[in-house]
Amino acid sequence: MNDKYIVYFISKTKKKMQKFIEAKLKENQIDDLVPSYGNIFTALYEHGGRLKMSEISHLVNKDKSTVTVLVNRLIERKYIQKQFSKEDRRVVYIVLTDKGHAFEPVYKEISAEINAVAFEGFEDTEKEIFLKLLKKMNNNFGRYTE
Repeated sequence: MNDKYIVYFISKTKKKMQKFIEAKLKENQIDDLVPSYGNIFTALYEHGGRLKMSEISHLVNKDKSTVTVLVNRLIERKYIQKQFSKEDRRVVYIVLTDKGHAFEPVYKEISAEINAVAFEGFEDTEKEIFLKLLKKMNNNFGRYTE
C-alpha cells in the first residue's frame, strides 16, 4: 500500500475546503469573515450564544491565546461582545450580538453545503469508518503535541 499520499491529500482537502468556504461567504456578501472563525461560531451557536473564553478554547481545541486573537477580531467586526458576569466581575462571557445571531442562517447553510459536498457519494458506513480513522489519526498526533 502506498500510504505516503494520505497526509498530502488531507492537507490538500483542507485547503480546498477553505477556498469553498471563502467562495460561499463571498456569494453571501460577507467580506469580513474567514474560515478560521468558523469554530468560534460553532461553539457559540451550539451552546446558547454565551460562553466563557476558557469554554470556547476547550470546545474548539485551541490554546487561549489563539482563541483570544480570533475573539478580538470578531468583537471588532461586531459579531460578538464581552459581557461581564453580574455575580463575579472577574468572569467574562463572550456573547453573540444581533449581527452574530443574524449570521447563523448563513453559517448553517454553508455548513450544510460543506457536508453535502464533502460526503457526496459516501455510504453511511463509509462516513462512520472515515470518521473513526480520522479520530484515530488525530489521537496519534495528539500524543505528541498535547
